[in-house]
Amino acid sequence: RQVEKKYDHPIAVLGDLQGPKLRVGQFANPDGELLQNGQAFRFDLDPAPGTIQRVQLPHPEIIEASQVGHVLLIDDGKVQMRVTGTGAGYIDCVVEVAGSIKDRKGVNTPDSVLEISPLTPKDRADLEYMLSIGVDWIALSFVQRPEDIVEITRLIMEYNPQSVIRPHIMAKIEKPSCFYGDSLQRIVELCDGIMVARGDLGVECAPEDVPILQKQIIDECREQGKPVVVATQMLESMIESPTPTRAETSDVATAIYDGADAIMLSAESAAGEYPEESVFMQQRIINRVESDPHYQQYLQSFEPCHDKSAAAAIIIAARQIAWTVGAKAIVSFTVGGSTALRASKKRPDAPILAISPLVETCRQLSLSWGVYAELAQDDQFDTDNFRDMLRSACEISLKKGLVSDPNDLLVVTAGFPFGTPGAANIIRVIPAAGPSYWDTSL
Repeated sequence: RQVEKKYDHPIAVLGDLQGPKLRVGQFANPDGELLQNGQAFRFDLDPAPGTIQRVQLPHPEIIEASQVGHVLLIDDGKVQMRVTGTGAGYIDCVVEVAGSIKDRKGVNTPDSVLEISPLTPKDRADLEYMLSIGVDWIALSFVQRPEDIVEITRLIMEYNPQSVIRPHIMAKIEKPSCFYGDSLQRIVELCDGIMVARGDLGVECAPEDVPILQKQIIDECREQGKPVVVATQMLESMIESPTPTRAETSDVATAIYDGADAIMLSAESAAGEYPEESVFMQQRIINRVESDPHYQQYLQSFEPCHDKSAAAAIIIAARQIAWTVGAKAIVSFTVGGSTALRASKKRPDAPILAISPLVETCRQLSLSWGVYAELAQDDQFDTDNFRDMLRSACEISLKKGLVSDPNDLLVVTAGFPFGTPGAANIIRVIPAAGPSYWDTSL
């Protein structure tokens, strides 16, 4: 918050819930066991130290959900097994990809939907703490189905302090079950944003499927007007190298061309040797892609559906008008952010200036494509006087550097009465020079 205040720029704080960690038990041999292709191996609930034939799997949910033919992945897929038999408290497997299995290594179940909550007791305590300090977004790991979003929404409503605007929910898509039937559509509908968690998704899905699933997720988010973040292993080599590989650069660019709202660094900036260089490299790639004429062509080739409301019509008109007159920005007066999100969904050529009286809204909008949010205090303009709001739009646009010439045009949208969610019903085209140059009818 101190950095936000220093630079007078809204910054969203995202709290990341770890989710359940599924791991095998311990082995008698401290170095673990080396499993061979074709050998039989059993997972059971017996806490006795593991051997070359068996080990404890202290997660009855996995044993109950496993069926013959299902795959189990150990240690991020370094060892792969297939279930050959099941029984009360155990599953028998055959090793298909040989390797070493050691104490407390992770287990992935790509074929199974587990009857387990994505929120552990630790997550619930962490969630309560996050709400107490006022994070803007909460990322939920281990999402398997839409009901998981319903669960965390209920907990947030229960835990969130009174009179405090609730944080937005971001679902991390990292399980194949998210793509069963209409699950992805419903998950996107229930949450406020999506993270494409490609690291874990790449463990449980075939590597060649991940790029396709990434595009599918981004398209669904654009269709519903929800921000989508592409994350993990973006510039992995920059953990130890000052420059990325060409493949990584291309990967980052592809996420931008696909229409992602944001791209995210993980270990590169959290624990790597070149955190600043990694961030700068991301920014260089973004700038280069967004300057490419093909970029807008790719964005406009996807036309999301829109509802038949007056607010949707106003936003569509604003984008068209801004393109026709060459406006420098689309200015959206918004309280909860819904009007700005509608504008972002259409990916207009002009940047979107979202002016809100709520700092929480400004922070949450910082993840949305093309949106520059600005906090406007109640005393900065009279919400009952639209001309005064237009004056404020010009002043803030100049402050943000979106206009530089008195003749620069702005397309302004707002809803009256101001403060009604999603009630955009007014549109104006104004020069940035200010009220003294305007027609009196404005």
